Amino acid sequence: MKRTAKAHWKGNLKEGKGEISTPSSILNQTNYSFKTRFDPGVVGTNPEELIAAAHAGCFTMAISAALTQAGITANDIETEAILDLDMVGLKIDGIHLDVKAAVIDGVSEEKFKEVAEGAKAGCIVSKALSVPITLSVTYK
Repeated sequence: MKRTAKAHWKGNLKEGKGEISTPSSILNQTNYSFKTRFDPGVVGTNPEELIAAAHAGCFTMAISAALTQAGITANDIETEAILDLDMVGLKIDGIHLDVKAAVIDGVSEEKFKEVAEGAKAGCIVSKALSVPITLSVTYK
């Protein structure tokens, strides 16, 4: 299986603009620019935000997969991926996954944390990244 995405850019780095598209999602000529990448509050997307979104989605599905394999259906799981961008070194320093889950019948808090750690290590996006990945779990 292959997944694809396209980026198009016009202009110089600071005043130029681009579009990111994927053939099978809502990213259809989605705007990105220097400002959407480095100025908070500017509407548009950026590569780092897309990495964080991919990681949050993959990790949350990995938790669901592990629970499903154990015969358990998750009630409610939400993950925020927080990507730390080093603006001096121009590199991603790490990603923190903050997962919150409603109590799932038959799953203790300890067991859920164990499943979350396994999902962090086993998710496809985690495996693709060479940065430190940390995790916090809120289970109530």
